[in-house]
Amino acid sequence: MRQPEPAIDTSPSVGDEVRTTTCYMCACRCGIKVWLKDGQIRYIQGNPDHPVNQGVLCAKGSAGIMQHYSPARLDKPLLRVGERGSGEFREIEWDQALEIATSWLKPIRERNPDELAFFTGRDQSQALTGWWAQQFGTVNYAAHGGFCSVNMAAAGLYTVGGSFWEFGEPDWEHTQYLMLWGVAEDHDSNPIKLGLGKLKARGAKIVAINPVRSGYGAIADEWIGIRPGTDGLFAFALIHELLNADRIDLDYLVRYTNAHWLVVDDPGGAEDGLFARDLEGHPLCAVDSHRFARANDTGIQPRVVGEYTLRDGRRAVPAFHLVAQRYLDPQYSPDAVSERCGIPADTIRRIARELAEAAFDRAFTLPVAWTDAWGREHDAMQGRPVSMHAMRGISAHSNGFHTCRALHLLQLLLGAVDAPGSFRYQPPFPKPLPPPNRPGKARQANGVLDAAPLGFVHGPEDLVVDDDGAPRRIDHAFSWAYPLSAHGMMHTVIRNAWAGDPYPIDTLMMFMANMSWNSSMNTAQTIAWLTDKRDDGEYRIPRIIYADAYASEMVAYADLVLPDTTYLERFDAISLLDRPISDADGAADAIRHPVLDAAEQRQGRDVRGFQSVLIDLGARLGLPGLTNEDGSPKYRDYADYIVRHERAPGVGLLAGWRGAHGDVEAKGQPNPDQLQRYIDNGGFWRSEIPEDARYFKMANKGYLDWAQKMGFLGHADPIVLQLYSETMQKFRLAAQGHGAVQPPDGHRERVATYFDPLPLWYEPFEGAQTPREEFPLSAITQRPMFMYHAWGSQNAWLRQIAARNWLYLHPDTAARHGIGDEDWIEVTSHHGTIRVQAKFAANVQPDTVWTWNAIGKRRGAWKLGKDAPEGREGFLLNHLISDITPRGDYANADPITGQAAWFDLRVRIARVAASAGRVKESAPQFAPLRLGEADEAPLRYGVQFRARREGSTP
Repeated sequence: MRQPEPAIDTSPSVGDEVRTTTCYMCACRCGIKVWLKDGQIRYIQGNPDHPVNQGVLCAKGSAGIMQHYSPARLDKPLLRVGERGSGEFREIEWDQALEIATSWLKPIRERNPDELAFFTGRDQSQALTGWWAQQFGTVNYAAHGGFCSVNMAAAGLYTVGGSFWEFGEPDWEHTQYLMLWGVAEDHDSNPIKLGLGKLKARGAKIVAINPVRSGYGAIADEWIGIRPGTDGLFAFALIHELLNADRIDLDYLVRYTNAHWLVVDDPGGAEDGLFARDLEGHPLCAVDSHRFARANDTGIQPRVVGEYTLRDGRRAVPAFHLVAQRYLDPQYSPDAVSERCGIPADTIRRIARELAEAAFDRAFTLPVAWTDAWGREHDAMQGRPVSMHAMRGISAHSNGFHTCRALHLLQLLLGAVDAPGSFRYQPPFPKPLPPPNRPGKARQANGVLDAAPLGFVHGPEDLVVDDDGAPRRIDHAFSWAYPLSAHGMMHTVIRNAWAGDPYPIDTLMMFMANMSWNSSMNTAQTIAWLTDKRDDGEYRIPRIIYADAYASEMVAYADLVLPDTTYLERFDAISLLDRPISDADGAADAIRHPVLDAAEQRQGRDVRGFQSVLIDLGARLGLPGLTNEDGSPKYRDYADYIVRHERAPGVGLLAGWRGAHGDVEAKGQPNPDQLQRYIDNGGFWRSEIPEDARYFKMANKGYLDWAQKMGFLGHADPIVLQLYSETMQKFRLAAQGHGAVQPPDGHRERVATYFDPLPLWYEPFEGAQTPREEFPLSAITQRPMFMYHAWGSQNAWLRQIAARNWLYLHPDTAARHGIGDEDWIEVTSHHGTIRVQAKFAANVQPDTVWTWNAIGKRRGAWKLGKDAPEGREGFLLNHLISDITPRGDYANADPITGQAAWFDLRVRIARVAASAGRVKESAPQFAPLRLGEADEAPLRYGVQFRARREGSTP
């Protein structure tokens, strides 16, 4: 007799409650559903209704459960009682911690607000932190972008009014050819994976340009193993071929760019290289050899090449003429750049042909009627199915700004910016070029800066320098050394604060920035600067306040530690004023909110969200905007600020459910129920762009009107994309002796050289200033898909994927140097030497070695065990990277934006003699930090509980 099948529940409930919020295991900001049981997190899954990830979730997101229950969580405020770096603290209560912080900051605010340097890491709340710094009145505020991707963002915002990643995306639905330039797998991973799946399904070609083939490159149809720092040369060779073959979109260039604008050719003159303008300031173009018109007029057929004589007798040429003149030069031919790039010339020529074939031979139209900004009606949208996406692999070089501009120039020549099938803007972009907000530099009578500390420089007059041209900021951002440093320069602040350059500061306040380890170049020296004392025995950086959720390496170097919450315990605003999560078809923002009851979860922890702490501090300091007229606090906490704060009338941090009844979007009075409306909607808001406004946003009347209504733009004028940058030329003219604001003599040659109005390529500084025969290899890091910055190495699940790193090198490279697989080797740069273990990998360009980023840890940090592989065998390349150039004259950074040049590193390698069985650990090794090691606690239901501390296991 057949036995009945047992009744099996194939989908058992993993909890008794589910709450939706936003992930924070990387910067992707996916929607998640957090399952709870008995008040504990049991499971995290993707939210299928969320516009960012549509239910997809990566290993990092799923492992958020272990991030929350990490034994490395900080429990209470800490006050240093030993020497800096000793890890000796005593726990204090929040009232005392805030009283101490107030007592340090209040005299600074009264005396000189610039004595506070406030620098934030990967916080995603710059809409608050930058505003707070403005209210405090310090110019010394910056965010993580200065050592991450500022030159990519700035290059895009000064060229096309948007940028890759957070400001734009490929047209996943229509593109037929995608080029990934320097894209690692840790950022924006789930949307990219979704998009790549669409491309693979319909047979579109994916080309990955990267010295290392991993992640996305592994599934690409073609991997081009380029030599680091030469992407710009490769792009110029592609441009050379397209111009030679006349495979460019001239109609697009004239319609949407300044290709036809006349550029004054008057060498030595005060307006040389600026646009020719009429008496009302409108740029001019040539319609024939003797007639000129306003460049933005309709109904004309402007010339894009040729030389013309203006009515005042000066010569002028169209901007496109200068483009063609430069990039048709034989120095940019495939044969000329092939050896330096490490790419066969025939491959370069073939890729250029494939780009042209995809853009023009496979062109299509969308049958969508639309009206352009000049009132002309169109019955369809012309597609160019070529997309590009770029990330840190091109930006982390000292030539990264111009490389990014080169990629945008390549896109523009193909007509492939915001056309169907190409790169697309995400609201609130595009912005005018450059964006209108300039960096603050003057204080009002109440001590508040006249503008936010970070912004966009339009010309030399906007620099934050003194009357002698010296920097006024402690990081030297917005100075003649690094004029367009839109995110600031966090990687320079510790050296400069130690040196008192340009002046001593009193307090360094940082949030979630691991500057004593993986977020700094020259790590050992950075540690020394943090602990160095003057002759009188006082620290050269007098006070350090640090906020973090975990016992990172930086905690040991703070005087006062403010413990942050985990991302599942607090409110956050993922704001359109800050780091948007929009897609090309709609504007979106989101929140995080506590999915755990704080009182029930405390169990001896007393932590507060840093944003709420900032608001409390601001009220205690009596800062304008944070106090009422009677001196009482204006906001209860960050959640209250999110709802009630208005940056401009009707404009707050969140765009959804505004107005008294929650029936207004984007602009409207605060709604007291706004946060609950977000929670009820899964933690996000999204508003679709009208169908006829989704492409050509820079010149689409429907979009420009919609963006103005939403508050993204101050006006609905068209945004002209810039092949040629007049902003850059203004700086070059200043360096040549023109204008009221000129650089000091020591900076003139640098500014004149690198502020080229057209993209250029130059050898990365470390390669140019060190002997190639002595340091023949490039060394770079790659961001792993399974970890993010330093956080992942404390996570019990993610550590099972990788708990140490290797230096990967091509077998041919190893053979040339007599190195065997898993040998211990020494890696030497002009700055220092490290000892690491080698591993063979064929997925790397042979003149390059690489490793995973930020896996190596300092012993004693993150509550890892004393023999954890991360500390014993893991390592950082940071020890080899100098924070200044080999010549010692400037920061190791892009000269335009100050972006840290992490990937310029040049090294040599050698096998450690008799390494087998003798070497057991990487070097250098530092004395273990005394921040506590991991408790030996059991695992139950996938959650690690600290039984020894709590006294029992739940």
